[in-house]
Amino acid sequence: MSDKPIPQITLAFTGASGAPYGWRLLQCLLQQQVQVHLLISSAARVVFATEHGTKLSAAPEKCQAQLVELLQCSPHLLKVYGKDDWFSPVASGSAAPKQMVVCPCSTGTLAAIANGASENLIERAADVVLKERGQLILVPRESPLNAIHLEHMLKLARLGVTIMPAAPGFYHNPTSIDDLVDFMVARMLDHLGLEQQLLARWGYQGEAH
Repeated sequence: MSDKPIPQITLAFTGASGAPYGWRLLQCLLQQQVQVHLLISSAARVVFATEHGTKLSAAPEKCQAQLVELLQCSPHLLKVYGKDDWFSPVASGSAAPKQMVVCPCSTGTLAAIANGASENLIERAADVVLKERGQLILVPRESPLNAIHLEHMLKLARLGVTIMPAAPGFYHNPTSIDDLVDFMVARMLDHLGLEQQLLARWGYQGEAH
């Protein structure tokens, strides 16, 4: 039996448009046996019901059971926390995963992280990753961007945060919305250092990934 620790990632869904990106990323992480610490804002639940047709429970325990059933994953791989669960591992630098993705990332969450607000668990978890010199990936979905948005992105990029706007490419000749979603999720997995079979790398189209 291997003693290799299970990889862990904090994943947050916020209220920007782009629920399919977050859902697909969650699927891929669980398929790779990554333990996911999932944070869901109240606005994200509204977006998921609208864009994905999935009504996520506001109660963390019920939401966790719901997702385990929907995604057919092992219960130990997924943990859902409430916005005020300050005793969760993600709230402390001594226990939080070193990697975090906010997908989709609202401009409100972007602003809060950039200014160190930490008024809810999503913001606190991001602050922890920053202070512990971990890897933080933000996937904003907004257009057009105003100067405030851009200033926040620049501030965070200078701190080492990866700003990855939900802007899929078309050079892989997508034929469906799923193809566009997979393009972005593949890029996220690349940056997380995880294997992905969703998208052929540039120059290798038509060959094995």
